[in-house]
Amino acid sequence: QVQLVESGGGLVQPGGSLRLSCAASGSISSFYVMAWYRQAPGKQRELVSQITNGGSTNYADSVKGRFTISRDNAKNTLYLQMNSLKPDDTAVYYCVAQRMVVLSPLDYWGQGTQVTVSP
Repeated sequence: QVQLVESGGGLVQPGGSLRLSCAASGSISSFYVMAWYRQAPGKQRELVSQITNGGSTNYADSVKGRFTISRDNAKNTLYLQMNSLKPDDTAVYYCVAQRMVVLSPLDYWGQGTQVTVSP
């Protein structure tokens, strides 16, 4: 059992930056993929970014060039650096520890952290 706790969310103006962190209660090295998902009010949950144990990354088209995902297996922590934030980035951001590339019932989810981008 792994517990994931996100932090770093908040209110930021358009064009600003935030760094999200996800601290795991146990080792994340056994999880093939660590990921960030987000869900905005009235919208479906969407994948923001994934990073494999080998360091391979992928991003949603909407965040490419603005967001950077990283993981520190030694610290059992996942990060998401978000730059040039836009109002459309407003959502609850969730950290996920995945056994496989695709989501499964064996995955672990954090409780989420709110990101609000507004003037």
